[in-house]
Amino acid sequence: MKLKKILLTLLFLLSFAVMIFSLIKIVLWGIDTYRTKKEINKIKEIVNIDEIDTTGDDVSKFINVDFEELKKVNSDVVGWIRVDGTNIDYPFVQYKNNSYYLNHSFDKSVNDAGWVFLDYRNNIDELDTNTIIYAHGRVDGTMFGSLKNTLDSDFFKDKGEKLVKLSTVNNSYLFEIFSAYRIPTTDDYLYNNFGSSQDYEKFLDTIKNRSIYNFSVDVLNTDKIITLSTCYNSIDKVVVHAKLVDSKNAGSMSNSVGETKTYDK
Repeated sequence: MKLKKILLTLLFLLSFAVMIFSLIKIVLWGIDTYRTKKEINKIKEIVNIDEIDTTGDDVSKFINVDFEELKKVNSDVVGWIRVDGTNIDYPFVQYKNNSYYLNHSFDKSVNDAGWVFLDYRNNIDELDTNTIIYAHGRVDGTMFGSLKNTLDSDFFKDKGEKLVKLSTVNNSYLFEIFSAYRIPTTDDYLYNNFGSSQDYEKFLDTIKNRSIYNFSVDVLNTDKIITLSTCYNSIDKVVVHAKLVDSKNAGSMSNSVGETKTYDK
């Protein structure tokens, strides 16, 4: 009987400790979320983004970002990313490793929400064969939390191109999505360069065949691609691949003929 009471007491203490630990995690998550949204709003107040239609197609607008004020906040900033059909519309950074921005915000404060970052192996202005960008899949939809939208049938059924738009100090890029999928954690889609065109072609076949939808976008071994990677849960990733379809020099963007729209602050 005494042993039973001891076991019940230990079970109660264990349950209580788990509850306290969970509450602490929830509170810390809430604090990180608050600080992240505050940082996002702060960025929107200082950045200017132009949408420039050089094609006559309202969907295929380049974005052109003024990075001057952003670089005063964080010199690691190397570009801006916007993804059709998602909430993704952020500056992205690059560090000497792929771990720092897993738990640091844009202003470099410690924050488990992290930030959007470019693979340290990539050069954003001399694009590698595969340019890779990461962020946490936050359940509140911030960072790459809305990347899972690309897995929804409504996203696929929406007519027109599905674009990833990038702006850097020197260039603006348009990428068209050709593959989106959920997969148990692996690193086999994270190669940035390839030994031969045959190796790259096999890689492209692999990632295209993984897509849950057929986007009917041809990708050749001469194309350059971008890969977006985030967590779906503790064991799965959401991955999106898009091929480069157009680019413009940032200096020529201001001379483009077409509609120009400033970011709504």
